[in-house]
Amino acid sequence: MFTEQTNSNQALKVIPLGGLHEIGKNTCVFEINDEIMLLDAGLAFPTDGMHGVNIVLPDVTYLRENSHKIKGMIVTHGHEDHIGGIAFHLKQFDIPVIYGPRLAMALLEGKLEEAGVSDRTELRTVRPREMVRIGKSFIVEYIRNTHSIADSFTVAIHTSVGVVIHSGDFKVDHTPIDGEFFDFQKLAEHGERGVLCLISDSTNAEVPGHTPSERSVYPNLDRTFAQADGRLLVTTFASSVHRVNMILDLAKKHDRAVFVVGRSMLNVIAHARALGYIKCEDDLFQPLKSLSQWPDHKVLILTTGSQGEPMAALTRIANGSHRQIKVKQGDTVVFSANPIPGNTIAVVSTIDKLMMQGAKVVYGKDKGIHVSGHGAQEDQKLMLALTRPKFFLPVHGEHRMLVKHAETAQSMGIPAENMVIINNGDIVEIAQDHIQIVGQVPSGIELVDSSRNGLVDRDVLKERQQLAADGMVSVAAAVNWNGELIAKPAVHLRGVANSTDPERLGQSIHRLIETALRESWAAVSSPSQNGLPHVDWQELQYRLEGELRRFLKRELPKRYPLVVFLLQQPADSINKLDQPQPTVAVS
Repeated sequence: MFTEQTNSNQALKVIPLGGLHEIGKNTCVFEINDEIMLLDAGLAFPTDGMHGVNIVLPDVTYLRENSHKIKGMIVTHGHEDHIGGIAFHLKQFDIPVIYGPRLAMALLEGKLEEAGVSDRTELRTVRPREMVRIGKSFIVEYIRNTHSIADSFTVAIHTSVGVVIHSGDFKVDHTPIDGEFFDFQKLAEHGERGVLCLISDSTNAEVPGHTPSERSVYPNLDRTFAQADGRLLVTTFASSVHRVNMILDLAKKHDRAVFVVGRSMLNVIAHARALGYIKCEDDLFQPLKSLSQWPDHKVLILTTGSQGEPMAALTRIANGSHRQIKVKQGDTVVFSANPIPGNTIAVVSTIDKLMMQGAKVVYGKDKGIHVSGHGAQEDQKLMLALTRPKFFLPVHGEHRMLVKHAETAQSMGIPAENMVIINNGDIVEIAQDHIQIVGQVPSGIELVDSSRNGLVDRDVLKERQQLAADGMVSVAAAVNWNGELIAKPAVHLRGVANSTDPERLGQSIHRLIETALRESWAAVSSPSQNGLPHVDWQELQYRLEGELRRFLKRELPKRYPLVVFLLQQPADSINKLDQPQPTVAVS
Protein backbone atom coordinates (compact mmCIF):
# COMPACT_ATOMS: atom_id res chain seq x y z
CA MET A 1 0.00 0.00 0.00
CA PHE A 2 0.96 3.66 -0.23
CA THR A 3 1.98 3.77 3.46
CA GLU A 4 4.97 1.56 2.76
CA GLN A 5 6.35 3.79 0.01
CA THR A 6 5.48 7.36 0.81
CA ASN A 7 6.59 10.05 -1.60
CA SER A 8 8.18 13.06 0.05
CA ASN A 9 7.84 15.10 -3.13
CA GLN A 10 4.06 14.90 -3.32
CA ALA A 11 1.31 16.73 -1.45
CA LEU A 12 -2.32 15.95 -0.82
CA LYS A 13 -4.89 18.72 -1.25
CA VAL A 14 -7.91 18.74 1.07
CA ILE A 15 -10.66 21.18 0.01
CA PRO A 16 -13.79 21.42 2.16
CA LEU A 17 -16.74 22.89 0.24
CA GLY A 18 -19.15 22.73 3.19
CA GLY A 19 -19.25 21.99 6.93
CA LEU A 20 -16.84 24.72 8.05
CA HIS A 21 -18.05 27.61 10.25
CA GLU A 22 -21.53 26.05 10.05
CA ILE A 23 -23.55 22.97 10.89
CA GLY A 24 -24.51 20.94 7.82
CA LYS A 25 -23.75 20.45 4.10
CA ASN A 26 -20.59 18.51 4.88
CA THR A 27 -18.71 18.09 1.59
CA CYS A 28 -14.97 17.51 1.19
CA VAL A 29 -12.63 17.12 -1.79
CA PHE A 30 -9.38 15.11 -1.69
CA GLU A 31 -7.06 15.70 -4.62
CA ILE A 32 -3.67 14.22 -5.56
CA ASN A 33 -1.98 13.29 -8.84
CA ASP A 34 -4.72 15.09 -10.78
CA GLU A 35 -7.37 12.78 -9.30
CA ILE A 36 -10.29 13.84 -7.10
CA MET A 37 -12.09 11.77 -4.50
CA LEU A 38 -15.16 13.18 -2.75
CA LEU A 39 -16.05 12.46 0.86
CA ASP A 40 -19.77 12.97 1.58
CA ALA A 41 -22.02 15.59 -0.01
CA GLY A 42 -24.60 16.95 2.39
CA LEU A 43 -27.21 19.66 2.59
CA ALA A 44 -28.35 22.23 5.12
CA PHE A 45 -31.73 23.76 5.84
CA PRO A 46 -32.62 27.37 4.95
CA THR A 47 -32.54 30.25 7.39
CA ASP A 48 -35.57 32.48 7.98
CA GLY A 49 -34.46 34.96 5.33
CA MET A 50 -34.28 32.37 2.53
CA HIS A 51 -37.87 32.74 1.37
CA GLY A 52 -39.18 29.85 -0.72
CA VAL A 53 -35.91 27.91 -0.41
CA ASN A 54 -36.20 24.22 0.51
CA ILE A 55 -32.58 23.22 0.96
CA VAL A 56 -29.11 24.77 0.91
CA LEU A 57 -26.17 23.17 -0.90
CA PRO A 58 -22.50 24.12 -1.13
CA ASP A 59 -21.22 25.88 -4.22
CA VAL A 60 -19.72 23.10 -6.39
CA THR A 61 -18.27 25.30 -9.13
CA TYR A 62 -14.87 23.72 -8.54
CA LEU A 63 -16.27 20.23 -9.10
CA ARG A 64 -18.16 21.28 -12.24
CA GLU A 65 -14.97 22.76 -13.66
CA ASN A 66 -12.89 19.71 -12.71
CA SER A 67 -15.43 16.94 -13.25
CA HIS A 68 -12.97 15.05 -15.48
CA LYS A 69 -10.75 14.50 -12.41
CA ILE A 70 -13.48 12.92 -10.25
CA LYS A 71 -12.79 9.21 -9.72
CA GLY A 72 -15.38 8.44 -7.05
CA MET A 73 -16.95 9.24 -3.70
CA ILE A 74 -16.90 7.70 -0.24
CA VAL A 75 -19.86 8.12 2.11
CA THR A 76 -19.35 7.83 5.88
CA HIS A 77 -23.01 7.46 6.97
CA GLY A 78 -26.58 8.18 5.95
CA HIS A 79 -27.48 11.50 7.58
CA GLU A 80 -28.93 14.18 5.29
CA ASP A 81 -26.11 16.60 6.06
CA HIS A 82 -23.77 14.00 4.52
CA ILE A 83 -25.73 12.45 1.62
CA GLY A 84 -28.60 14.88 0.95
CA GLY A 85 -26.79 16.82 -1.78
CA ILE A 86 -25.60 13.90 -3.90
CA ALA A 87 -28.68 13.67 -6.14
CA PHE A 88 -28.48 17.40 -6.93
CA HIS A 89 -24.76 17.22 -7.73
CA LEU A 90 -25.28 14.28 -10.08
CA LYS A 91 -27.48 16.52 -12.22
CA GLN A 92 -24.36 18.66 -12.86
CA PHE A 93 -21.56 16.07 -13.13
CA ASP A 94 -21.06 12.32 -13.07
CA ILE A 95 -19.48 10.42 -10.18
CA PRO A 96 -18.15 7.07 -11.49
CA VAL A 97 -18.71 5.14 -8.25
CA ILE A 98 -19.99 5.83 -4.72
CA TYR A 99 -18.96 3.57 -1.83
CA GLY A 100 -20.78 3.59 1.48
CA PRO A 101 -22.46 1.60 4.29
CA ARG A 102 -25.52 -0.50 3.55
CA LEU A 103 -28.06 1.81 5.23
CA ALA A 104 -26.63 4.97 3.63
CA MET A 105 -26.62 3.31 0.19
CA ALA A 106 -30.20 2.09 0.62
CA LEU A 107 -31.37 5.61 1.50
CA LEU A 108 -29.29 7.12 -1.31
CA GLU A 109 -30.60 4.68 -3.91
CA GLY A 110 -34.16 5.93 -3.38
CA LYS A 111 -33.06 9.56 -3.62
CA LEU A 112 -31.23 8.98 -6.89
CA GLU A 113 -34.13 7.10 -8.46
CA GLU A 114 -36.59 9.82 -7.46
CA ALA A 115 -34.30 12.49 -8.94
CA GLY A 116 -33.80 10.49 -12.14
CA VAL A 117 -30.00 10.35 -11.83
CA SER A 118 -29.41 6.75 -10.79
CA ASP A 119 -27.72 6.10 -14.14
CA ARG A 120 -25.03 8.71 -13.45
CA THR A 121 -23.18 6.68 -10.84
CA GLU A 122 -22.73 3.18 -9.43
CA LEU A 123 -23.53 2.47 -5.78
CA ARG A 124 -21.43 -0.11 -3.94
CA THR A 125 -21.86 -1.15 -0.31
CA VAL A 126 -18.96 -1.67 2.08
CA ARG A 127 -18.54 -3.49 5.38
CA PRO A 128 -16.30 -2.85 8.40
CA ARG A 129 -12.56 -3.05 7.65
CA GLU A 130 -13.22 -3.36 3.93
CA MET A 131 -10.79 -1.50 1.69
CA VAL A 132 -11.76 0.08 -1.63
CA ARG A 133 -9.70 1.78 -4.31
CA ILE A 134 -10.72 5.13 -5.81
CA GLY A 135 -8.78 5.80 -9.01
CA LYS A 136 -5.04 5.14 -8.82
CA SER A 137 -4.37 7.50 -5.93
CA PHE A 138 -6.65 6.54 -3.04
CA ILE A 139 -7.25 3.39 -1.02
CA VAL A 140 -9.95 3.85 1.61
CA GLU A 141 -10.41 1.63 4.65
CA TYR A 142 -13.77 1.67 6.46
CA ILE A 143 -13.51 1.60 10.27
CA ARG A 144 -16.68 1.12 12.34
CA ASN A 145 -17.56 3.94 14.72
CA THR A 146 -20.61 4.79 16.85
CA HIS A 147 -23.00 7.64 16.07
CA SER A 148 -26.73 8.43 16.24
CA ILE A 149 -27.42 6.49 13.05
CA ALA A 150 -26.67 2.85 12.37
CA ASP A 151 -23.88 1.87 9.99
CA SER A 152 -21.55 4.83 10.62
CA PHE A 153 -17.85 4.85 9.81
CA THR A 154 -14.52 6.55 10.26
CA VAL A 155 -12.25 6.18 7.22
CA ALA A 156 -8.50 5.77 6.79
CA ILE A 157 -7.42 7.24 3.46
CA HIS A 158 -4.17 5.74 2.17
CA THR A 159 -2.26 7.94 -0.27
CA SER A 160 1.28 8.18 -1.58
CA VAL A 161 1.85 11.00 0.93
CA GLY A 162 0.69 9.02 3.95
CA VAL A 163 -2.44 7.94 5.83
CA VAL A 164 -5.11 10.53 6.55
CA ILE A 165 -7.91 9.57 8.94
CA HIS A 166 -11.28 11.29 8.65
CA SER A 167 -13.35 10.65 11.77
CA GLY A 168 -16.74 11.16 10.14
CA ASP A 169 -19.42 12.03 12.69
CA PHE A 170 -18.77 10.03 15.84
CA LYS A 171 -19.18 9.64 19.56
CA VAL A 172 -17.73 7.00 21.88
CA ASP A 173 -20.60 4.69 22.87
CA HIS A 174 -19.38 1.66 24.80
CA THR A 175 -22.87 0.12 24.93
CA PRO A 176 -24.31 0.72 21.42
CA ILE A 177 -27.93 -0.22 20.85
CA ASP A 178 -27.11 -2.45 17.87
CA GLY A 179 -24.09 -4.12 19.47
CA GLU A 180 -21.77 -2.76 16.77
CA PHE A 181 -18.79 -1.48 18.74
CA PHE A 182 -16.34 1.28 17.83
CA ASP A 183 -13.28 -0.35 16.25
CA PHE A 184 -10.68 1.20 18.55
CA GLN A 185 -8.21 -1.55 17.74
CA LYS A 186 -7.98 -0.60 14.08
CA LEU A 187 -7.58 3.10 14.94
CA ALA A 188 -4.78 2.21 17.38
CA GLU A 189 -3.05 0.12 14.72
CA HIS A 190 -2.96 3.11 12.41
CA GLY A 191 -1.75 5.30 15.25
CA GLU A 192 1.08 2.85 15.90
CA ARG A 193 2.13 2.74 12.23
CA GLY A 194 1.82 6.50 11.82
CA VAL A 195 -1.03 8.82 10.84
CA LEU A 196 -0.04 11.84 8.81
CA CYS A 197 -3.20 13.87 9.55
CA LEU A 198 -6.42 13.50 11.51
CA ILE A 199 -9.48 15.34 10.16
CA SER A 200 -12.06 15.25 12.94
CA ASP A 201 -15.65 16.18 13.87
CA SER A 202 -15.78 19.34 16.04
CA THR A 203 -19.53 19.62 16.73
CA ASN A 204 -19.31 19.14 20.52
CA ALA A 205 -15.82 20.58 21.01
CA GLU A 206 -17.17 23.04 23.59
CA VAL A 207 -18.83 20.34 25.71
CA PRO A 208 -16.69 18.91 28.54
CA GLY A 209 -16.69 15.24 29.50
CA HIS A 210 -18.10 12.31 27.52
CA THR A 211 -21.29 12.17 25.45
CA PRO A 212 -23.62 9.68 27.19
CA SER A 213 -24.52 6.37 25.60
CA GLU A 214 -27.70 6.12 23.56
CA ARG A 215 -28.90 3.54 26.10
CA SER A 216 -29.08 6.23 28.80
CA VAL A 217 -32.20 7.60 27.10
CA TYR A 218 -34.18 4.38 27.46
CA PRO A 219 -35.22 4.57 31.17
CA ASN A 220 -36.23 8.23 30.85
CA LEU A 221 -38.38 7.56 27.79
CA ASP A 222 -39.81 4.52 29.54
CA ARG A 223 -40.86 6.64 32.52
CA THR A 224 -42.35 9.32 30.24
CA PHE A 225 -44.37 6.71 28.32
CA ALA A 226 -45.65 5.16 31.57
CA GLN A 227 -46.91 8.53 32.82
CA ALA A 228 -48.89 9.32 29.66
CA ASP A 229 -52.62 8.63 30.04
CA GLY A 230 -53.75 9.77 26.60
CA ARG A 231 -52.22 9.63 23.16
CA LEU A 232 -48.43 9.79 22.80
CA LEU A 233 -46.91 11.83 20.00
CA VAL A 234 -43.15 11.30 19.78
CA THR A 235 -40.80 13.19 17.46
CA THR A 236 -37.13 12.58 16.79
CA PHE A 237 -34.73 12.69 13.86
CA ALA A 238 -35.99 10.17 11.32
CA SER A 239 -32.42 9.06 10.65
CA SER A 240 -31.74 8.32 14.34
CA VAL A 241 -32.33 4.62 13.77
CA HIS A 242 -31.22 3.59 17.26
CA ARG A 243 -33.66 6.05 18.88
CA VAL A 244 -36.50 4.98 16.59
CA ASN A 245 -35.78 1.34 17.43
CA MET A 246 -35.92 2.20 21.12
CA ILE A 247 -39.24 4.03 20.73
CA LEU A 248 -40.77 1.09 18.86
CA ASP A 249 -39.56 -1.29 21.58
CA LEU A 250 -41.16 0.91 24.25
CA ALA A 251 -44.39 1.10 22.25
CA LYS A 252 -44.60 -2.69 22.34
CA LYS A 253 -43.77 -2.74 26.06
CA HIS A 254 -46.53 -0.23 26.85
CA ASP A 255 -49.02 -1.93 24.51
CA ARG A 256 -49.43 0.97 22.11
CA ALA A 257 -50.07 0.76 18.38
CA VAL A 258 -47.66 2.85 16.29
CA PHE A 259 -48.87 5.29 13.64
CA VAL A 260 -45.94 6.61 11.57
CA VAL A 261 -46.35 10.12 10.14
CA GLY A 262 -43.90 11.84 7.80
CA ARG A 263 -42.35 10.66 4.57
CA SER A 264 -38.75 10.57 5.79
CA MET A 265 -39.73 8.60 8.91
CA LEU A 266 -41.61 6.03 6.83
CA ASN A 267 -38.69 5.77 4.42
CA VAL A 268 -35.97 5.29 7.04
CA ILE A 269 -38.01 2.73 9.03
CA ALA A 270 -38.71 0.72 5.88
CA HIS A 271 -35.02 0.57 4.89
CA ALA A 272 -33.80 -0.05 8.46
CA ARG A 273 -36.23 -2.95 8.91
CA ALA A 274 -35.24 -4.45 5.56
CA LEU A 275 -31.57 -4.37 6.59
CA GLY A 276 -32.23 -5.67 10.09
CA TYR A 277 -31.34 -2.51 12.02
CA ILE A 278 -34.90 -2.26 13.35
CA LYS A 279 -36.55 -5.44 14.57
CA CYS A 280 -40.26 -5.44 15.35
CA GLU A 281 -43.46 -7.24 14.34
CA ASP A 282 -45.53 -5.98 11.41
CA ASP A 283 -48.68 -5.72 13.52
CA LEU A 284 -47.05 -3.07 15.73
CA PHE A 285 -47.74 -0.58 12.92
CA GLN A 286 -51.24 0.59 12.04
CA PRO A 287 -52.49 2.71 9.12
CA LEU A 288 -53.16 6.34 9.93
CA LYS A 289 -56.69 6.10 8.53
CA SER A 290 -57.61 3.79 11.44
CA LEU A 291 -56.36 6.20 14.14
CA SER A 292 -59.85 7.24 15.26
CA GLN A 293 -60.76 3.60 15.94
CA TRP A 294 -58.14 3.19 18.67
CA PRO A 295 -58.52 4.30 22.31
CA ASP A 296 -56.17 7.14 23.24
CA HIS A 297 -54.14 5.13 25.77
CA LYS A 298 -53.31 2.60 23.02
CA VAL A 299 -51.92 5.14 20.53
CA LEU A 300 -48.35 6.22 19.78
CA ILE A 301 -47.85 8.60 16.86
CA LEU A 302 -44.22 8.63 15.66
CA THR A 303 -43.66 11.75 13.62
CA THR A 304 -41.13 14.00 11.94
CA GLY A 305 -40.77 17.66 12.90
CA SER A 306 -38.37 17.69 15.85
CA GLN A 307 -36.67 20.77 14.37
CA GLY A 308 -39.81 22.81 13.68
CA GLU A 309 -39.46 22.42 9.90
CA PRO A 310 -42.36 24.31 8.24
CA MET A 311 -43.66 21.35 6.21
CA ALA A 312 -42.91 18.59 8.73
CA ALA A 313 -45.83 16.62 10.13
CA LEU A 314 -45.59 17.80 13.75
CA THR A 315 -45.39 21.45 12.67
CA ARG A 316 -48.54 21.04 10.60
CA ILE A 317 -50.23 19.30 13.54
CA ALA A 318 -49.27 22.22 15.80
CA ASN A 319 -50.60 24.69 13.21
CA GLY A 320 -53.88 22.79 12.91
CA SER A 321 -53.27 22.16 9.19
CA HIS A 322 -52.71 18.41 9.26
CA ARG A 323 -55.62 16.64 7.60
CA GLN A 324 -55.76 13.57 9.83
CA ILE A 325 -54.35 14.52 13.23
CA LYS A 326 -55.60 17.24 15.58
CA VAL A 327 -54.18 17.96 19.03
CA LYS A 328 -56.57 17.33 21.89
CA GLN A 329 -56.62 17.66 25.66
CA GLY A 330 -54.68 14.83 27.28
CA ASP A 331 -52.14 14.32 24.49
CA THR A 332 -48.49 14.00 25.51
CA VAL A 333 -45.92 15.21 22.96
CA VAL A 334 -42.33 14.07 23.46
CA PHE A 335 -39.41 15.90 21.77
CA SER A 336 -36.65 13.28 21.78
CA ALA A 337 -34.23 15.68 20.09
CA ASN A 338 -32.58 19.00 20.84
CA PRO A 339 -32.79 21.93 18.39
CA ILE A 340 -29.77 22.24 16.14
CA PRO A 341 -28.28 25.76 15.88
CA GLY A 342 -30.65 28.05 14.01
CA ASN A 343 -33.80 26.04 14.70
CA THR A 344 -34.48 27.01 18.32
CA ILE A 345 -37.12 29.67 17.55
CA ALA A 346 -39.05 27.34 15.23
CA VAL A 347 -39.00 24.53 17.81
CA VAL A 348 -40.10 26.80 20.67
CA SER A 349 -42.94 28.15 18.52
CA THR A 350 -44.13 24.61 17.79
CA ILE A 351 -44.03 23.72 21.50
CA ASP A 352 -46.04 26.82 22.41
CA LYS A 353 -48.74 26.02 19.84
CA LEU A 354 -49.03 22.43 21.06
CA MET A 355 -49.36 23.52 24.69
CA MET A 356 -51.97 26.15 23.85
CA GLN A 357 -54.12 23.39 22.36
CA GLY A 358 -54.02 21.35 25.57
CA ALA A 359 -51.10 19.00 25.02
CA LYS A 360 -48.49 18.21 27.65
CA VAL A 361 -45.09 18.69 26.00
CA VAL A 362 -41.99 16.92 27.32
CA TYR A 363 -38.78 18.55 26.09
CA GLY A 364 -35.41 19.87 27.20
CA LYS A 365 -32.01 18.51 28.15
CA ASP A 366 -33.00 18.12 31.82
CA LYS A 367 -35.54 15.41 30.89
CA GLY A 368 -32.80 13.05 29.67
CA ILE A 369 -34.80 11.97 26.61
CA HIS A 370 -32.11 12.87 24.09
CA VAL A 371 -28.35 12.49 23.81
CA SER A 372 -26.09 13.85 21.12
CA GLY A 373 -24.57 11.72 18.39
CA HIS A 374 -21.32 13.71 18.53
CA GLY A 375 -18.41 13.19 20.88
CA ALA A 376 -17.63 15.70 23.62
CA GLN A 377 -14.12 16.77 24.61
CA GLU A 378 -13.06 13.49 26.24
CA ASP A 379 -14.31 11.52 23.22
CA GLN A 380 -12.32 13.81 20.94
CA LYS A 381 -9.24 13.30 23.13
CA LEU A 382 -9.60 9.53 22.75
CA MET A 383 -9.71 9.87 18.95
CA LEU A 384 -6.54 11.97 19.09
CA ALA A 385 -4.82 9.58 21.52
CA LEU A 386 -5.56 6.49 19.42
CA THR A 387 -4.55 7.97 16.06
CA ARG A 388 -1.57 10.06 17.30
CA PRO A 389 -1.53 12.23 14.15
CA LYS A 390 1.36 14.43 13.07
CA PHE A 391 -1.04 17.08 11.71
CA PHE A 392 -4.57 17.97 12.77
CA LEU A 393 -7.47 19.57 10.87
CA PRO A 394 -10.70 20.30 12.84
CA VAL A 395 -13.86 20.24 10.68
CA HIS A 396 -17.66 20.00 10.96
CA GLY A 397 -18.51 22.89 13.22
CA GLU A 398 -18.91 26.62 13.70
CA HIS A 399 -15.78 28.74 14.14
CA ARG A 400 -15.67 28.65 17.94
CA MET A 401 -16.01 24.84 17.83
CA LEU A 402 -13.07 24.52 15.44
CA VAL A 403 -10.93 26.76 17.65
CA LYS A 404 -11.84 24.81 20.79
CA HIS A 405 -11.08 21.48 19.10
CA ALA A 406 -7.68 22.83 18.05
CA GLU A 407 -7.02 23.81 21.67
CA THR A 408 -7.90 20.28 22.76
CA ALA A 409 -5.47 18.88 20.18
CA GLN A 410 -2.73 21.17 21.52
CA SER A 411 -3.38 19.88 25.02
CA MET A 412 -2.77 16.38 23.59
CA GLY A 413 0.67 17.37 22.36
CA ILE A 414 0.08 18.46 18.75
CA PRO A 415 2.02 21.70 18.10
CA ALA A 416 0.01 24.75 17.02
CA GLU A 417 2.03 24.97 13.79
CA ASN A 418 0.84 21.46 12.87
CA MET A 419 -2.82 22.44 12.57
CA VAL A 420 -4.88 25.02 10.68
CA ILE A 421 -8.33 26.58 11.15
CA ILE A 422 -9.90 26.81 7.71
CA ASN A 423 -12.91 28.12 5.81
CA ASN A 424 -15.03 26.49 3.14
CA GLY A 425 -13.13 26.69 -0.12
CA ASP A 426 -9.64 26.78 1.40
CA ILE A 427 -7.08 24.52 -0.26
CA VAL A 428 -5.16 22.74 2.49
CA GLU A 429 -1.91 21.19 1.35
CA ILE A 430 -0.67 18.27 3.44
CA ALA A 431 2.82 16.91 2.85
CA GLN A 432 5.15 14.86 5.02
CA ASP A 433 6.77 18.00 6.42
CA HIS A 434 3.97 20.59 6.49
CA ILE A 435 0.28 21.47 6.54
CA GLN A 436 -0.72 24.86 5.15
CA ILE A 437 -3.37 26.82 3.26
CA VAL A 438 -2.13 27.38 -0.29
CA GLY A 439 -5.15 28.91 -2.02
CA GLN A 440 -8.90 28.93 -2.34
CA VAL A 441 -11.56 27.67 -4.72
CA PRO A 442 -15.04 29.19 -5.21
CA SER A 443 -17.19 28.59 -2.14
CA GLY A 444 -20.57 29.67 -0.88
CA ILE A 445 -24.06 28.28 -1.23
CA GLU A 446 -26.52 27.14 -3.88
CA LEU A 447 -30.21 27.43 -3.02
CA VAL A 448 -32.84 24.94 -4.15
CA ASP A 449 -36.61 25.36 -4.24
CA SER A 450 -39.41 23.14 -5.55
CA SER A 451 -39.48 24.65 -9.03
CA ARG A 452 -38.63 22.73 -12.19
CA ASN A 453 -35.19 24.33 -12.46
CA GLY A 454 -34.47 23.88 -8.77
CA LEU A 455 -31.64 26.36 -8.21
CA VAL A 456 -32.60 29.80 -6.93
CA ASP A 457 -30.62 32.70 -8.37
CA ARG A 458 -29.17 35.15 -5.85
CA ASP A 459 -31.04 38.03 -7.49
CA VAL A 460 -34.30 36.12 -7.13
CA LEU A 461 -33.61 35.55 -3.44
CA LYS A 462 -32.81 39.25 -3.03
CA GLU A 463 -36.14 40.16 -4.60
CA ARG A 464 -37.95 37.70 -2.30
CA GLN A 465 -36.24 39.24 0.72
CA GLN A 466 -37.17 42.71 -0.49
CA LEU A 467 -40.78 41.65 -0.97
CA ALA A 468 -40.87 40.22 2.55
CA ALA A 469 -39.29 43.29 4.09
CA ASP A 470 -40.88 46.19 2.21
CA GLY A 471 -43.63 44.80 -0.05
CA MET A 472 -44.36 45.70 -3.65
CA VAL A 473 -45.80 48.62 -5.62
CA SER A 474 -47.22 47.81 -9.06
CA VAL A 475 -48.31 50.46 -11.56
CA ALA A 476 -49.93 49.80 -14.96
CA ALA A 477 -50.38 52.68 -17.42
CA ALA A 478 -51.93 52.64 -20.93
CA VAL A 479 -50.80 55.28 -23.46
CA ASN A 480 -52.26 56.34 -26.85
CA TRP A 481 -50.47 57.62 -29.97
CA ASN A 482 -50.67 61.21 -28.70
CA GLY A 483 -48.64 60.43 -25.59
CA GLU A 484 -51.68 60.68 -23.35
CA LEU A 485 -52.99 58.33 -20.68
CA ILE A 486 -56.02 56.37 -21.87
CA ALA A 487 -57.21 55.84 -18.32
CA LYS A 488 -56.13 56.43 -14.77
CA PRO A 489 -53.09 54.23 -13.96
CA ALA A 490 -53.83 51.11 -11.90
CA VAL A 491 -51.82 51.32 -8.67
CA HIS A 492 -51.58 48.40 -6.24
CA LEU A 493 -49.70 48.21 -2.95
CA ARG A 494 -48.90 44.79 -1.50
CA GLY A 495 -47.31 44.56 1.92
CA VAL A 496 -46.15 48.19 1.93
CA ALA A 497 -46.23 49.63 5.44
CA ASN A 498 -46.84 53.36 5.12
CA SER A 499 -48.79 56.21 6.59
CA THR A 500 -49.75 57.52 3.18
CA ASP A 501 -53.39 57.33 2.10
CA PRO A 502 -53.37 54.79 -0.80
CA GLU A 503 -55.98 56.81 -2.68
CA ARG A 504 -53.91 59.98 -2.39
CA LEU A 505 -50.79 58.04 -3.45
CA GLY A 506 -52.64 56.78 -6.54
CA GLN A 507 -53.69 60.30 -7.47
CA SER A 508 -50.13 61.55 -7.05
CA ILE A 509 -48.79 58.77 -9.29
CA HIS A 510 -51.46 59.65 -11.88
CA ARG A 511 -50.30 63.27 -11.98
CA LEU A 512 -46.63 62.21 -11.98
CA ILE A 513 -47.03 59.96 -15.05
CA GLU A 514 -49.09 62.59 -16.93
CA THR A 515 -46.35 65.16 -16.34
CA ALA A 516 -43.55 62.72 -17.21
CA LEU A 517 -45.36 61.76 -20.43
CA ARG A 518 -45.67 65.38 -21.56
CA GLU A 519 -42.02 66.07 -20.81
CA SER A 520 -40.73 62.86 -22.44
CA TRP A 521 -42.99 62.48 -25.50
CA ALA A 522 -41.07 64.80 -27.81
CA ALA A 523 -37.80 63.03 -27.00
CA VAL A 524 -39.10 59.51 -27.68
CA SER A 525 -41.41 60.14 -30.70
CA SER A 526 -40.87 61.38 -34.26
CA PRO A 527 -43.11 61.72 -37.37
CA SER A 528 -43.35 58.80 -39.80
CA GLN A 529 -44.83 58.36 -43.28
CA ASN A 530 -47.79 56.18 -42.26
CA GLY A 531 -49.41 58.90 -40.19
CA LEU A 532 -48.56 57.39 -36.83
CA PRO A 533 -45.48 58.63 -34.99
CA HIS A 534 -42.43 56.44 -34.53
CA VAL A 535 -42.15 55.88 -30.77
CA ASP A 536 -39.24 54.40 -28.83
CA TRP A 537 -41.42 52.57 -26.32
CA GLN A 538 -38.46 51.08 -24.47
CA GLU A 539 -36.97 54.50 -23.83
CA LEU A 540 -40.36 55.86 -22.74
CA GLN A 541 -40.80 53.03 -20.28
CA TYR A 542 -37.29 53.59 -18.93
CA ARG A 543 -37.99 57.31 -18.37
CA LEU A 544 -41.37 56.76 -16.68
CA GLU A 545 -39.90 54.01 -14.47
CA GLY A 546 -37.14 56.35 -13.35
CA GLU A 547 -39.59 59.10 -12.41
CA LEU A 548 -41.77 56.59 -10.54
CA ARG A 549 -38.84 55.15 -8.55
CA ARG A 550 -37.61 58.61 -7.58
CA PHE A 551 -41.12 59.62 -6.52
CA LEU A 552 -41.59 56.51 -4.36
CA LYS A 553 -38.20 57.03 -2.75
CA ARG A 554 -39.35 60.50 -1.64
CA GLU A 555 -42.86 59.37 -0.70
CA LEU A 556 -41.81 56.23 1.19
CA PRO A 557 -38.55 57.17 2.95
CA LYS A 558 -36.43 54.36 4.42
CA ARG A 559 -38.57 51.78 2.63
CA TYR A 560 -37.53 49.96 -0.50
CA PRO A 561 -40.52 48.16 -2.02
CA LEU A 562 -40.15 46.15 -5.20
CA VAL A 563 -41.47 48.28 -8.08
CA VAL A 564 -43.29 46.70 -11.02
CA PHE A 565 -44.15 49.14 -13.84
CA LEU A 566 -46.13 48.02 -16.89
CA LEU A 567 -46.51 50.34 -19.87
CA GLN A 568 -49.24 49.32 -22.29
CA GLN A 569 -48.80 50.78 -25.77
CA PRO A 570 -51.55 51.11 -28.42
CA ALA A 571 -52.71 47.76 -29.81
CA ASP A 572 -52.04 48.66 -33.47
CA SER A 573 -48.34 49.28 -32.68
CA ILE A 574 -47.64 45.61 -31.95
CA ASN A 575 -47.22 44.71 -35.61
CA LYS A 576 -45.01 47.72 -36.29
CA LEU A 577 -42.63 47.71 -33.37
CA ASP A 578 -41.40 45.24 -30.80
CA GLN A 579 -43.70 45.48 -27.83
CA PRO A 580 -41.86 46.31 -24.59
CA GLN A 581 -42.20 43.71 -21.88
CA PRO A 582 -43.24 44.50 -18.31
CA THR A 583 -40.15 45.53 -16.38
CA VAL A 584 -39.38 44.83 -12.72
CA ALA A 585 -37.29 47.59 -11.22
CA VAL A 586 -35.68 47.13 -7.82
CA SER A 587 -35.30 50.36 -5.94
